[in-house]
Amino acid sequence: MSNTTWVAVVGYGYWGSKHVRVLSTLPDVNVVVVDADPVRRAEAQRNFPSVTAASDLAAVSDLVDAVVVATPPTTHAEIAMQALDHGKHTLVEKPLATSVRDAHSLVEAAEQRGLHLMAGHTFVYNAAVHKLREIIRSGELGKIFYIDTSRLNLGLYQHDVNVIWDLAPHDLSIISYLLDDTPSSVAAWAQHNVSGRHADVAHLRLDLANSAISAFVHVSWLNPQKVRRVTVVGDRKMAIYNDLLDEDRVRIYDSGVDLRNPGGAENSYAMPVTYRSGDIVSPHVAFREPLLVQDEHFVDCVRGNAWPRTSGEDGLNVVHSLAAADLAQSAGKPVRIDSAAGQFRRPKAVDADGRSWNVPMRVVSPFEQERGDVA
Repeated sequence: MSNTTWVAVVGYGYWGSKHVRVLSTLPDVNVVVVDADPVRRAEAQRNFPSVTAASDLAAVSDLVDAVVVATPPTTHAEIAMQALDHGKHTLVEKPLATSVRDAHSLVEAAEQRGLHLMAGHTFVYNAAVHKLREIIRSGELGKIFYIDTSRLNLGLYQHDVNVIWDLAPHDLSIISYLLDDTPSSVAAWAQHNVSGRHADVAHLRLDLANSAISAFVHVSWLNPQKVRRVTVVGDRKMAIYNDLLDEDRVRIYDSGVDLRNPGGAENSYAMPVTYRSGDIVSPHVAFREPLLVQDEHFVDCVRGNAWPRTSGEDGLNVVHSLAAADLAQSAGKPVRIDSAAGQFRRPKAVDADGRSWNVPMRVVSPFEQERGDVA
């Protein structure tokens, strides 16, 4: 019996080509590129002569053991369900799906078939993010006040999802991983500048369910400078993870603000606080490419040696938050997500007036409204 694991990568675009590159370096792994575009298939075989190419997943379903879905987000659910129906362990790039209904269906299908469904939350496999989680859990930062993230760049504009669905899954997965928590409430502001189809800049506020911590997410396709930053503010110290640095990606700042006796203030108009500014420490982080770590882990799961660290349930929880963000944006009010959302029940949304309704199981994009594709 062969010990070789065959993995089909569906979609040879931006992320698909990266998966092919990484998987091709793993021992005892053979890669099949599945793409309907003959130009892309030819490009894949030029760049990676060892890969097999096919135009349709069904044509190679008997050959492969697992599937990586790296197609545009609105196609994720259909292709992932096809892979699960063929009995294949499946990794889906973020977001897992573009509706709660589809994400829920994928999780249920994988569970019923005894298959691994893994969400491509790549930053959970980043050593710097892992180090930041260790620092938070150690108590070195003290009580966490809030987390602030920024994911900004000039592009890449997407044709089928807005900037929240494109970029925020990274930060949502990072925040949940750092705090072992999921959002209970989402508020959102978004604006489209270049096109009327999809928002290209957005801000989210997340209230975490169990930790009583707020997190703020800023995402943009329309920013002159590339930014990939997570800031964690505690009452003792603060920490910043900057993914764009070659060294010192995590820095701990012995800085903060302390309350002082207001009765002793000479200036009655001044805030009764004092400021601390101490050392900056950068712990050593042994860096490996996160996508390589993730895909190695996926292959280990396929071989029965591990269980997904970023499961389908994790992907579903992120989709719940994204759907709630869309609803909060359109309603102009914060939306609370029912605590049972991660257990596959439809979450309740509650506006600021206390009125509740069900979060739509299928989020309709402005693009679909424009085309008249609303069912």
